[in-house]
Amino acid sequence: MADILAENLSGKAVMGSDGTELGMLYNITMDLKSGKLQDLLVEQHEESTVAIDFPTDENGRYRVPVNRVQAVKDYIVVQR
Repeated sequence: MADILAENLSGKAVMGSDGTELGMLYNITMDLKSGKLQDLLVEQHEESTVAIDFPTDENGRYRVPVNRVQAVKDYIVVQR
């Protein structure tokens, strides 16, 4: 995947590979020792009624492992 600046990801919509809209990118977590990115924190759509199989943080945001990202274009597409 080509390099993408974090500022270009801010507020981008996140969609599952099956077309399910998960929400908007809130933040990205990383391991401070290694510098490796860990999870995308995705703010859920309030009206979403579809069961999503990602764990959530203490604020109800999905924690999507970075290795599940398949594409970044108009949406961030993640493998479900």
